Amino acid sequence: MCLPCSVTSQDYFFKEDGKQVSKTVVDQVCSHFSKLTDKAFDNELKRKHRKLSLGAYLDDAFDEFPLAGTEDGQQVFEWCKRTECTDKACSSLYEVSASQISYYTALEGGFFNTWGPGGYRAILDVLLKDLPSGTIQCNAPVKSIRWDLVKKGHCEDQRYPVQVVCENGQSFEADHVIVTVSLGVLKDKASTMFEPPLPPTKLSAMENLDFGIVDKIFLFFEKRFWPDDCAGVQVLWKEGPEDKDVYESLSEEEAWKKTWFKKITGFDTVARHPTALCGWITGREALYMEKLQDSEIRDICVRLLRSFTGWSVPEVSKTLISRWGSDSHVRGSYTFIPDGVDGVKAHKALASPLPPKDESRGRKHLQVLFAGEATHVNFYTTTHGAYLTGVREAERLISCYAD
Repeated sequence: MCLPCSVTSQDYFFKEDGKQVSKTVVDQVCSHFSKLTDKAFDNELKRKHRKLSLGAYLDDAFDEFPLAGTEDGQQVFEWCKRTECTDKACSSLYEVSASQISYYTALEGGFFNTWGPGGYRAILDVLLKDLPSGTIQCNAPVKSIRWDLVKKGHCEDQRYPVQVVCENGQSFEADHVIVTVSLGVLKDKASTMFEPPLPPTKLSAMENLDFGIVDKIFLFFEKRFWPDDCAGVQVLWKEGPEDKDVYESLSEEEAWKKTWFKKITGFDTVARHPTALCGWITGREALYMEKLQDSEIRDICVRLLRSFTGWSVPEVSKTLISRWGSDSHVRGSYTFIPDGVDGVKAHKALASPLPPKDESRGRKHLQVLFAGEATHVNFYTTTHGAYLTGVREAERLISCYAD
């Protein structure tokens, strides 16, 4: 969300002509934008807005705001929508459901947090420290999950209903398997990964939910060139990708590829790295960027910084660019609910174990279970959602044996 606290007075907003937008305008537009998104999250949308995409709702509601009639107001508003795309991991807010996001639950606490020097690795260190050595098998991607083997009689000596086969030839037999791969991987491989095939309801849930991409572009410099009070350089466009007319026109014949860099929201300072900036980009533009060479991405980013700010921007000493969409083990970043989709129904269908309870007579119960952020109705998109669904499935198994 484009919360007022997420845009500080130290953020510099520049237009294409190099002029800086006043902090007053930025604060007013961002604050109003936050109020509009709050209405969607709090399930307070007007009836006429409930069937609209998030982008269409925001456009209609923002038109009533006084600054909507100004160039600066419109450009900051488009930037807010672009920034909201990073929260949703979508190509555009015109593809996201306005009403369904009310099921998402935000936790209390600051909008930003950091794990310190350890990064997200710190979480894994805590979780892994109590596991016996050799518990985790690395470099062994799963090729297929064969289930219902006892009933099907694949082998006379088959004792376990599930067999996990890895690409390196290893196989593991089990009573239960918890599948925690991302929705992106399921979309990519579910049709061939499971034998027998998954039920139509689960395949439909995978198809209906969407799995977006958020990438970061880290630019490292030998020394800091931005003012001491600057926490980020945000770029505003006359015709930004989240302007409705621009979005619709660029969607024709993939014209958006020529201006993919316009999806970059800006360049923020980086904690504990005083000479680094981080650019954010999402959706189809992010996936397109992933195919480019680091040097091309770097040069475009430097050109943007120079043209918008007019500052003397030195050459980049090092780049670090994420490519989540191209990673075959993830295929994206996190889940969002497209316009027209019943998110609750899809999340629950994705989370349901196999075989279904009403079809498990004579078959081993809870053979294949599913966890991951995409299976949580309220905490999808989040790390804690992924963690809690793992706990949920573990408790499901514990309850099964406790009964």
